[in-house]
Amino acid sequence: MATTAEQWVLVEMVQALYEAPAYHLILEGILILWIIRLLFSKTYKLQERSDLTVKEKEELIEEWQPEPLVPLVPKDHPALNYNIVSGPPSHNIVVNGKKCINFASFNFLGLLDNPRVKAAALASLKKYGVGTCGPRGFYGTFEIDVHLDLEDRLAKFMKTEEAIIYSYGFATIASAIPAYSKRGDIVFVDSAACFAIQKGLQASRSDIKLFKHNDMADLERLLKEQEIEDQKNPRKARVTRRFIIVEGLYMNTGTICPLPELVKLKYKYKARIFLEESLSFGVLGEHGRGVTEHYGINIDDIDLISANMENALASIGGFCCGRSFVIDHQRLSGQGYCFSASLPPLLAAAAIEALNIMEENPGIFAVLKEKCKQIHKALQGISGLKVVGESLSPAFHLQLEESTGSREQDVKLLQEIVDECMNRSIALTQARYLEKEEKNLPPPSIRVVVTVEQTEEELGRAASTIKEVAQAVLL
Repeated sequence: MATTAEQWVLVEMVQALYEAPAYHLILEGILILWIIRLLFSKTYKLQERSDLTVKEKEELIEEWQPEPLVPLVPKDHPALNYNIVSGPPSHNIVVNGKKCINFASFNFLGLLDNPRVKAAALASLKKYGVGTCGPRGFYGTFEIDVHLDLEDRLAKFMKTEEAIIYSYGFATIASAIPAYSKRGDIVFVDSAACFAIQKGLQASRSDIKLFKHNDMADLERLLKEQEIEDQKNPRKARVTRRFIIVEGLYMNTGTICPLPELVKLKYKYKARIFLEESLSFGVLGEHGRGVTEHYGINIDDIDLISANMENALASIGGFCCGRSFVIDHQRLSGQGYCFSASLPPLLAAAAIEALNIMEENPGIFAVLKEKCKQIHKALQGISGLKVVGESLSPAFHLQLEESTGSREQDVKLLQEIVDECMNRSIALTQARYLEKEEKNLPPPSIRVVVTVEQTEEELGRAASTIKEVAQAVLL
C-alpha cells in the first residue's frame, strides 16, 4: 500500500514537471546551479602577504592623524567660559570672587538660605541619611513625616484632594503628560510652552496642535476644526481624549495665561486642562496658590496642576495635584515617579518647612508683587532693549528691540551687557536654550529674576546699571 502511494506521488511530480511553464523550469534550474556554486566556492581569495619594513611602519605612523572624538569647540564657547559661584546662590552671590546682588537665581521668596529651612533639612539628614536611592513604589517612601506628609501638605495648601511628588522638577510635567495622553489623543498646546512640556509631548506620541501664544481665538479655531473632524468619525471621537496644556506664568515670555477664557473653552469643547505652574506657584494669588487663586478660578475646574519645588520652595523636585483618581493614576503610570529614586528626605523636609513659612507669612506674596512692579517700571524705556513679561512676574526678559539679523551676534551683544553688569556687582544671566531641540526657539534675552530679599535701593541700582550698560554697548 505504501509503495503504491509513493509511486503515485512520483507520477504527480513528473506530471507537474511536464505541465510547468518553460520560464519556471529555467528559473528553478538557475537557482539550483547558484546554490551548488555557493556550496563549493571559496568565500574569499587568498592574497600574497607582504610584510612592511620597520621604516615603512614608522612612516605610516607619522603620517596618521586620528579623527577628533568630538567636534572642535571654539575657545569663546560659553561651555568653556563659565562663571564660578562660591557659596549658596542667595540674595548676595559671589561670582568669580566678586560679591554681587543676585538677579539670576529663581529664589523668589528668599528661602534658599533661610535658617529654618536649613535646620529642617539637617534634622532630616541626621535621622534618615541621604535616602535609599530607591523608587517610591519599592523602598523609597519614608515615614509619615517626610514624603507622605509633604504630599498631604501640598494637597491641603492647594485645596485639592491629593498630591504626588517627583524627585526632579523637569521630570514632573514631562512624566505627567504621557501618563494620560497616548498615541491617537489630541493635545492643544501654547506655542511658547517650556522645554519640559515639549519633552512630555514628545514622549506621549500624541497628535500635537500648537496655537499662537495666549491667543484664545486661535485656540478656539483649532478646537472648532477638531469638532468638525470628530463629526465625520463619531466612533473614533468617542475614544479620543483632548487636552489643553498651558503654563500659569510662561518661562519663555514671563506672561500670564488667560485662565478664565481657557476654562470656558474647556467646557464648551469638552477638553481637559493641564496647568504647569512652576513660575506661578508661590508667586501669584493672595496666599501663593498660583494662577487659579489669582483669577479666583475654582481649582476643580483644572484637571491637573503641576509645579516644581525649585523656585518658591527652595528645594528640589516637583509635584502634581488634583482629584484623587487623577493623581493615583500617576503612581503606576508616571515614569519619573515609578522609575526614579525618591526625593531625598532632607529635601522633602526643607519643602515642608518652606510651606510652613509661606502659610505663616501670607504678606510675603504682596511684597514680591510690589517689587516686581517696581523694577518692571524702572526698566521701561531702555534704549535698544525692550522688557518682555508681565509686571507681576518675578522672572522676565530683556530682548533687543531690533535684531542684528544674526542670532550669534545678538547673543554676543547681550553677553557683553551681562558681563559689564557683573563687573558692576549686578549678577544677571542670559536665558539658555537647546537651540536644535526647541520647537519654537525664543529670541535671545537677558533674564531678570526678582526676589523678596532685594531692597528698593538694590532694585533701583540694578535698573540704572542695566540702562547705563545697555546704552554703552548698544549705542
